[in-house]
Amino acid sequence: MARIDDLLREALRLLPVKPLPTASQAEKKRYSEQISQCIALSLAEELRLRGLREARPAGMGELGDSGAERRMAGGLGAKKVDVTWATEESGLLLAISVKTINFKDTRTGNYQKNLINRRGDMLMEAVTLHRRFPYSVLAGLFFLDKGAAEDGTDRRRSTLENAHSRLQLFTGRNDPAGREEQFERFYLLLLGADPSEVSITAYAVGKPDVIVALDDILNDLLALVAQRNPDFYELRPGGSLTKAS
Repeated sequence: MARIDDLLREALRLLPVKPLPTASQAEKKRYSEQISQCIALSLAEELRLRGLREARPAGMGELGDSGAERRMAGGLGAKKVDVTWATEESGLLLAISVKTINFKDTRTGNYQKNLINRRGDMLMEAVTLHRRFPYSVLAGLFFLDKGAAEDGTDRRRSTLENAHSRLQLFTGRNDPAGREEQFERFYLLLLGADPSEVSITAYAVGKPDVIVALDDILNDLLALVAQRNPDFYELRPGGSLTKAS
Protein backbone atom coordinates (compact mmCIF):
# COMPACT_ATOMS: atom_id res chain seq x y z
CA MET A 1 0.00 0.00 0.00
CA ALA A 2 1.34 3.44 -0.95
CA ARG A 3 1.99 6.23 1.54
CA ILE A 4 -0.97 8.32 0.34
CA ASP A 5 -3.30 5.38 1.01
CA ASP A 6 -2.02 5.14 4.57
CA LEU A 7 -2.32 8.90 5.12
CA LEU A 8 -5.89 9.00 3.92
CA ARG A 9 -7.00 5.93 5.79
CA GLU A 10 -5.44 7.06 9.04
CA ALA A 11 -7.07 10.49 8.73
CA LEU A 12 -10.49 9.05 7.91
CA ARG A 13 -10.30 6.61 10.82
CA LEU A 14 -10.10 9.58 13.19
CA LEU A 15 -13.40 11.02 12.00
CA PRO A 16 -16.58 10.56 14.00
CA VAL A 17 -19.06 7.90 12.95
CA LYS A 18 -21.15 8.96 9.98
CA PRO A 19 -24.46 10.56 11.02
CA LEU A 20 -27.60 8.54 10.43
CA PRO A 21 -29.81 9.37 7.42
CA THR A 22 -32.27 10.90 9.88
CA ALA A 23 -29.67 13.37 11.22
CA SER A 24 -30.16 17.09 10.71
CA GLN A 25 -28.82 18.86 7.63
CA ALA A 26 -26.42 20.75 9.88
CA GLU A 27 -24.94 17.47 11.19
CA LYS A 28 -24.60 16.07 7.68
CA LYS A 29 -23.01 19.29 6.42
CA ARG A 30 -20.50 19.32 9.28
CA TYR A 31 -19.58 15.69 8.64
CA SER A 32 -19.09 16.34 4.91
CA GLU A 33 -16.85 19.32 5.71
CA GLN A 34 -14.75 17.11 8.01
CA ILE A 35 -14.39 14.51 5.25
CA SER A 36 -13.26 17.13 2.73
CA GLN A 37 -10.86 18.71 5.21
CA CYS A 38 -9.11 15.48 6.15
CA ILE A 39 -8.79 14.45 2.49
CA ALA A 40 -7.28 17.83 1.59
CA LEU A 41 -4.83 17.73 4.52
CA SER A 42 -3.71 14.20 3.60
CA LEU A 43 -3.19 15.08 -0.07
CA ALA A 44 -1.22 18.21 0.78
CA GLU A 45 0.96 16.30 3.26
CA GLU A 46 1.74 13.74 0.57
CA LEU A 47 2.64 16.52 -1.87
CA ARG A 48 5.02 18.11 0.64
CA LEU A 49 6.67 14.72 1.18
CA ARG A 50 7.15 14.57 -2.60
CA GLY A 51 9.05 17.87 -2.60
CA LEU A 52 6.27 20.45 -3.00
CA ARG A 53 7.16 22.28 0.21
CA GLU A 54 4.61 25.07 -0.19
CA ALA A 55 1.63 22.74 -0.70
CA ARG A 56 -1.43 23.67 1.35
CA PRO A 57 -3.42 23.09 3.52
CA ALA A 58 -1.27 22.10 6.47
CA GLY A 59 -1.70 21.79 10.19
CA MET A 60 -1.31 24.85 12.39
CA GLY A 61 2.34 25.94 12.55
CA GLU A 62 3.63 23.70 9.74
CA LEU A 63 3.80 26.53 7.18
CA GLY A 64 4.18 29.65 9.30
CA ASP A 65 1.32 31.08 11.31
CA SER A 66 -1.42 29.50 9.21
CA GLY A 67 -1.46 26.49 6.96
CA ALA A 68 -5.03 27.05 5.86
CA GLU A 69 -6.27 26.48 2.35
CA ARG A 70 -5.28 29.22 -0.08
CA ARG A 71 -7.60 31.86 -1.45
CA MET A 72 -6.28 32.20 -4.99
CA ALA A 73 -6.81 35.13 -7.32
CA GLY A 74 -8.80 33.97 -10.32
CA GLY A 75 -9.90 35.36 -13.64
CA LEU A 76 -13.48 35.74 -12.39
CA GLY A 77 -12.64 36.56 -8.80
CA ALA A 78 -10.86 35.08 -5.82
CA LYS A 79 -11.52 31.45 -4.92
CA LYS A 80 -10.61 29.23 -1.99
CA VAL A 81 -9.03 26.05 -3.31
CA ASP A 82 -8.91 22.78 -1.35
CA VAL A 83 -5.31 21.80 -2.18
CA THR A 84 -2.76 24.06 -3.86
CA TRP A 85 0.87 24.31 -4.70
CA ALA A 86 1.95 27.82 -5.65
CA THR A 87 5.37 29.48 -5.76
CA GLU A 88 6.60 33.08 -5.99
CA GLU A 89 8.17 32.40 -9.38
CA SER A 90 5.24 30.71 -11.08
CA GLY A 91 2.07 31.39 -9.16
CA LEU A 92 -0.38 28.49 -9.10
CA LEU A 93 1.20 25.29 -10.40
CA LEU A 94 -1.14 22.60 -9.10
CA ALA A 95 -4.63 22.67 -7.62
CA ILE A 96 -6.88 19.84 -6.49
CA SER A 97 -10.58 20.41 -5.99
CA VAL A 98 -12.24 17.99 -3.55
CA LYS A 99 -16.00 17.48 -3.57
CA THR A 100 -18.05 14.85 -1.76
CA ILE A 101 -21.56 13.42 -1.69
CA ASN A 102 -21.93 11.37 1.46
CA PHE A 103 -25.66 10.98 1.99
CA LYS A 104 -28.62 9.60 0.07
CA ASP A 105 -31.44 11.91 -0.77
CA THR A 106 -34.25 10.86 1.54
CA ARG A 107 -36.89 11.28 -1.16
CA THR A 108 -35.25 9.43 -4.08
CA GLY A 109 -33.12 7.02 -2.08
CA ASN A 110 -30.06 7.64 -4.23
CA TYR A 111 -26.95 9.83 -4.14
CA GLN A 112 -27.53 11.84 -7.27
CA LYS A 113 -29.48 14.84 -6.00
CA ASN A 114 -26.53 17.27 -5.78
CA LEU A 115 -24.40 15.83 -8.58
CA ILE A 116 -25.13 18.58 -11.08
CA ASN A 117 -24.75 21.38 -8.53
CA ARG A 118 -21.37 20.04 -7.44
CA ARG A 119 -20.32 19.74 -11.07
CA GLY A 120 -21.25 23.37 -11.64
CA ASP A 121 -19.19 24.48 -8.64
CA MET A 122 -16.15 22.56 -9.87
CA LEU A 123 -16.39 23.83 -13.45
CA MET A 124 -16.63 27.43 -12.27
CA GLU A 125 -13.55 26.85 -10.15
CA ALA A 126 -11.69 25.50 -13.17
CA VAL A 127 -12.70 28.47 -15.30
CA THR A 128 -11.58 31.13 -12.86
CA LEU A 129 -8.26 29.41 -12.08
CA HIS A 130 -7.39 28.53 -15.68
CA ARG A 131 -8.22 32.03 -16.87
CA ARG A 132 -5.68 33.45 -14.43
CA PHE A 133 -3.19 30.57 -14.59
CA PRO A 134 -3.61 28.74 -17.92
CA TYR A 135 -0.53 26.58 -17.34
CA SER A 136 -1.64 25.36 -13.93
CA VAL A 137 -2.60 21.69 -13.58
CA LEU A 138 -6.07 21.23 -12.09
CA ALA A 139 -7.46 17.95 -10.81
CA GLY A 140 -10.99 17.22 -9.69
CA LEU A 141 -11.48 14.51 -7.07
CA PHE A 142 -15.18 13.78 -6.66
CA PHE A 143 -15.84 11.41 -3.75
CA LEU A 144 -19.13 9.52 -3.64
CA ASP A 145 -20.29 7.27 -0.85
CA LYS A 146 -19.60 3.70 -1.95
CA GLY A 147 -23.35 3.11 -2.02
CA ALA A 148 -23.47 5.30 -5.16
CA ALA A 149 -22.27 2.31 -7.17
CA GLU A 150 -25.30 0.27 -6.15
CA ASP A 151 -28.21 2.71 -6.07
CA GLY A 152 -29.40 1.99 -9.61
CA THR A 153 -32.87 0.62 -10.31
CA ASP A 154 -34.66 -0.92 -13.29
CA ARG A 155 -35.43 2.64 -14.42
CA ARG A 156 -32.14 4.45 -13.80
CA ARG A 157 -28.42 3.78 -13.77
CA SER A 158 -26.43 4.05 -10.58
CA THR A 159 -25.18 7.46 -9.51
CA LEU A 160 -21.62 6.34 -10.23
CA GLU A 161 -22.49 5.40 -13.81
CA ASN A 162 -24.35 8.67 -14.33
CA ALA A 163 -21.46 10.65 -12.86
CA HIS A 164 -19.03 9.12 -15.34
CA SER A 165 -21.14 10.16 -18.30
CA ARG A 166 -21.98 13.61 -16.97
CA LEU A 167 -18.39 14.55 -16.12
CA GLN A 168 -16.63 12.98 -19.09
CA LEU A 169 -16.76 16.17 -21.13
CA PHE A 170 -14.72 17.97 -18.51
CA THR A 171 -11.53 15.92 -18.21
CA GLY A 172 -8.40 15.64 -20.33
CA ARG A 173 -7.22 19.24 -20.76
CA ASN A 174 -3.77 18.44 -22.11
CA ASP A 175 -3.10 21.79 -23.81
CA PRO A 176 -2.70 25.00 -21.72
CA ALA A 177 -4.74 26.71 -24.44
CA GLY A 178 -7.59 24.25 -24.00
CA ARG A 179 -11.08 24.83 -22.65
CA GLU A 180 -10.97 26.63 -19.32
CA GLU A 181 -13.78 24.63 -17.75
CA GLN A 182 -11.97 21.35 -18.34
CA PHE A 183 -9.82 19.80 -15.65
CA GLU A 184 -6.50 18.35 -16.63
CA ARG A 185 -7.60 15.21 -14.81
CA PHE A 186 -10.95 14.32 -13.25
CA TYR A 187 -11.52 11.31 -10.98
CA LEU A 188 -14.46 9.65 -9.29
CA LEU A 189 -13.75 7.93 -5.99
CA LEU A 190 -16.01 5.60 -4.02
CA LEU A 191 -15.55 6.21 -0.33
CA GLY A 192 -16.38 3.90 2.54
CA ALA A 193 -15.72 6.16 5.52
CA ASP A 194 -16.72 3.85 8.34
CA PRO A 195 -13.82 4.40 10.81
CA SER A 196 -13.63 0.65 11.40
CA GLU A 197 -13.42 -0.20 7.69
CA VAL A 198 -12.19 2.66 5.48
CA SER A 199 -12.12 2.00 1.73
CA ILE A 200 -11.32 4.17 -1.29
CA THR A 201 -11.65 3.07 -4.93
CA ALA A 202 -10.70 5.53 -7.67
CA TYR A 203 -11.61 5.70 -11.37
CA ALA A 204 -10.62 8.15 -14.07
CA VAL A 205 -13.81 9.82 -15.25
CA GLY A 206 -15.09 8.04 -18.33
CA LYS A 207 -13.29 4.79 -17.52
CA PRO A 208 -15.62 2.98 -15.09
CA ASP A 209 -13.97 -0.41 -15.57
CA VAL A 210 -10.43 0.62 -14.63
CA ILE A 211 -9.43 1.16 -11.01
CA VAL A 212 -6.63 3.69 -10.56
CA ALA A 213 -4.23 3.76 -7.60
CA LEU A 214 -4.08 7.04 -5.68
CA ASP A 215 -0.30 6.96 -6.00
CA ASP A 216 -0.60 6.76 -9.78
CA ILE A 217 -3.02 9.69 -9.80
CA LEU A 218 -0.47 11.89 -8.03
CA ASN A 219 2.40 10.60 -10.19
CA ASP A 220 0.44 11.55 -13.29
CA LEU A 221 -0.40 15.04 -11.99
CA LEU A 222 3.21 15.78 -11.03
CA ALA A 223 4.46 14.48 -14.38
CA LEU A 224 2.16 16.97 -16.07
CA VAL A 225 3.39 19.77 -13.80
CA ALA A 226 6.98 18.93 -14.78
CA GLN A 227 6.04 18.77 -18.47
CA ARG A 228 4.55 22.27 -18.31
CA ASN A 229 7.47 23.72 -16.33
CA PRO A 230 10.55 22.01 -17.81
CA ASP A 231 12.97 24.83 -16.89
CA PHE A 232 12.10 24.50 -13.20
CA TYR A 233 11.11 20.92 -12.34
CA GLU A 234 11.54 17.28 -13.18
CA LEU A 235 9.85 14.18 -11.84
CA ARG A 236 12.19 11.74 -10.16
CA PRO A 237 11.75 7.97 -9.94
CA GLY A 238 9.51 7.36 -6.96
CA GLY A 239 7.29 10.33 -7.75
CA SER A 240 9.14 13.27 -6.14
CA LEU A 241 9.37 16.60 -7.91
CA THR A 242 12.81 18.24 -7.86
CA LYS A 243 14.50 21.23 -9.49
CA ALA A 244 15.42 20.66 -13.12
CA SER A 245 18.99 19.48 -13.56
